[in-house]
Amino acid sequence: MGPQRGMPSVERVAACRRRLAQDGPQWTRGPADDAERVSVPARDGDALRDLLIAEGAGSVVEIGLAYGSSALAIGEALVSGGVPGPAHVIVDPYQGTVWADVGWRLLRSAGLDAFAMLLREPSSQALPRLVAAGRTADAAFVDGSHRFHEVFVDLYFLRTIVRPGGVVVLDDHRWPAVATAARYYETNLGWRVVPDALAGGTVDAAGRPRMRALRLPDPPVEPAFDAFRPFG
Repeated sequence: MGPQRGMPSVERVAACRRRLAQDGPQWTRGPADDAERVSVPARDGDALRDLLIAEGAGSVVEIGLAYGSSALAIGEALVSGGVPGPAHVIVDPYQGTVWADVGWRLLRSAGLDAFAMLLREPSSQALPRLVAAGRTADAAFVDGSHRFHEVFVDLYFLRTIVRPGGVVVLDDHRWPAVATAARYYETNLGWRVVPDALAGGTVDAAGRPRMRALRLPDPPVEPAFDAFRPFG
């Protein structure tokens, strides 16, 4: 299936991803290795892309844009999947300040602004607005704040936005604050690790993968108020 009218081709998006991986971004906020430290590596982007295609995802919410590496991978998946009317909502309050719009300009150069929307506000404000508007998504990618309470709040709203049976992928899951926030939803709300998802992604010296994919239950789980299970 060819690209929809006004949509970028898979080749165009993939070429932008390759250039970013090979040459780095056109601008960085400081040290020469900042993009390498901050960005999702190309092999993890490939794993994310392949998971979204396998899921048949046509709509994705992404928390955190920065240099745009994960957003390009998500965009490639949405263009490749052939789902009519794809949608990509990106939340990044710092894109125009800390990141000087470098990630958003890159997405525009790939033509992904045909269906991508950037919300320049904190996720704690943007996500409840999406809920109030009745916005839904097939999947989400979380790579914003790595503070426990902020990751927890992101997941709280995403459990309403992401459809039952959809997936939420967390970057830097090996960070204790990120893993602990996710563990509440696994322990108390029925979220489950997606077996064999993100194969080929990077792992650290201890063998822990960088990213983790969790599937939301279908139907959703709403436990009784006295059914709390410790998760720390």
